[in-house]
Amino acid sequence: MNKILFSAVSKKFVMALAGLFLLLFLPVHLGINLMLLRSDPQPFNNAAHFMATFAPVKVVEVLLFLTILVHVTYGIILQIQNWLSRPVGYKVRNRSETSAFSRFMIWTGGSVLIFLVIHFFNFYFIKLGLVDGDPENFYSVAHQLFAMPGYVILYLVCFLLLGFHLYHALQSAFQTLGFSNEFWKPVIRAISLIYAVVVPVGFAIIPLVISVSYTHLRAHETVLDLVCRLLLEK
Repeated sequence: MNKILFSAVSKKFVMALAGLFLLLFLPVHLGINLMLLRSDPQPFNNAAHFMATFAPVKVVEVLLFLTILVHVTYGIILQIQNWLSRPVGYKVRNRSETSAFSRFMIWTGGSVLIFLVIHFFNFYFIKLGLVDGDPENFYSVAHQLFAMPGYVILYLVCFLLLGFHLYHALQSAFQTLGFSNEFWKPVIRAISLIYAVVVPVGFAIIPLVISVSYTHLRAHETVLDLVCRLLLEK
């Protein structure tokens, strides 16, 4: 029984289910984040408040954290097992057996994990009261972050890597679940490509629009506007 529970195949199966569950959450998160493009902060703040206080959502939140933990843990374990199983001294790699996406999955996944930690620090930890910030005005928190060029660049790079990760992850998950015949392969590949492009691009548009708008306002502000803004920021 233990061999079944902890075999590589069972780990891949559990990891696939966990990954697909996480993929269901991303479009929901994107839909809420798109409210950041509105000039009125209230809709986004209302949505954030609802997500933070509605009991069923809080249950899903716990499931999300557990799913992330399982997905990351099994991903690391499987990668280590894969590295250990490679024959020592065999330097010629057969590139037909694995794609560039699969070879770098651990690295793209690791990059996304690092971004998640930063994201939790900037938003989730505010809600918990662990860092300074207004948990009732995440709209302002997000806009302040997206006004920082360094953060925007980090955000865009991480979502570019997420796109690569999603493209292979979706195909790998469905293959693990048995959708690997000649009919399903092109269908899954097309769905994976669409999802891996649309979702990251959707997230990337948000900081780009906010950053450009902020830069435009800065370029046209008067000296009086500059002094008032600096005083308010203090």
